[in-house]
Amino acid sequence: MIQSPRRTVLAGLIGNVMEWFDFAVYGYFASVIGGQFFPESSPGAQQLLTFTVFALGFGARPIGSLVLGAIGDRIGRRALLVLSIALMGGATLLIGLLPNYATIGVAAPILLVALRLLQGFSVGGEFTGSMVYTTELAPAATRGLVSSSAAAGVTLGFILGSTCAWLIHTLLEPEQVAAFGWRLPFIGSVAFLVAGRWLRRGLHETAQGLQAAALRPPLIASLVSDWRPMLQTFGIVAMTNAAYYVSFTYAVDRRSSQGVDSSDYLFANTLSLFVVLFSKPLGGWLSDRLGRRRLMLLLTFATMVLILPALWLMLTGAPWQFAFGQVLVAIPLGMSLGLQGAMVVEIFPLRTRVTSMSFAYSVTLALAGGTAPLVSAWLVERLGQPLAPAWYIIGYGVVGLALLWSMQETNTRTLNQ
Repeated sequence: MIQSPRRTVLAGLIGNVMEWFDFAVYGYFASVIGGQFFPESSPGAQQLLTFTVFALGFGARPIGSLVLGAIGDRIGRRALLVLSIALMGGATLLIGLLPNYATIGVAAPILLVALRLLQGFSVGGEFTGSMVYTTELAPAATRGLVSSSAAAGVTLGFILGSTCAWLIHTLLEPEQVAAFGWRLPFIGSVAFLVAGRWLRRGLHETAQGLQAAALRPPLIASLVSDWRPMLQTFGIVAMTNAAYYVSFTYAVDRRSSQGVDSSDYLFANTLSLFVVLFSKPLGGWLSDRLGRRRLMLLLTFATMVLILPALWLMLTGAPWQFAFGQVLVAIPLGMSLGLQGAMVVEIFPLRTRVTSMSFAYSVTLALAGGTAPLVSAWLVERLGQPLAPAWYIIGYGVVGLALLWSMQETNTRTLNQ
């Protein structure tokens, strides 16, 4: 029995919707969570501590990528996808039920860190595993478009997380948000877990997954020999993800915590994320026709040019200017994220594709993505320059252009070698 393309896309999408909904909700309630779990610190220190915990979730991704990636290469892509969604769902539910500092003292932030580490561990295999799965099952001519479904799941998760945060801040008083409102999205995400388990229980294994499971090459030697595509992954992914988390997590929380009506900025952020969502399949589709390397070079340069004026609008403008600033970078970022899944899968050899790719992707996001809100908050606190994060992103862009320039086109590569 042949698996329908629709089921393949939905199975890859649902896990990323759930996992990135959870990550987004944590980011959008960072200031509230900081007050609940780090109450003895100043507001600025609370934000730094909360974003540190946010970054730690990304720090656990490389470990998850090695453990879960090995399952994807040695047992199968399907087994990886079923396990990762169960781990994420359990950790997220427990965060929603976790007692705060006032109830259990210092154990509260310790347990929060542990659960964030478990979330990051599961994402280390989920996101890249779903990208490999959907890309391997896609026809060669439409790999970019089909694999963009995994990236679209990330944005859908962010949209739902932003929408939930906006509704909760709109419908509840600040005291109610702090008391119980921030917990509701974490507990409600169990619905995604149920849907994901149902969609993934009958998935077919890919031909490449069966082939990789039969090869069983030595893991460490394979990782070492894959140093070149790992380095190229950094060039493809780093700047895009740093810019994304600065624009759609850090900037939102900073404006929401400045004593203004946070619901206005959360609503504007939700609308901007729809632009990212629609840009992702566009980027995947165009990369199938123009070439992924060529398009990625153009989009990297565009983001470097736009990030300074965009961030200025986000940090100083009214809600409509904030939204316009986000839209300026939403289009090139969305298109970049849409094509990156297929591009990164195509540069890795079959033998340990999931493990090597997941490890490279996870290390890159731990260095450049998940830490971006923390680094941005630290730079602004240290230098007193609100636009310092933009120069940080441009630095990643320079490295990305250099690495992309030396690459060959990836579209025509076979995935069976």
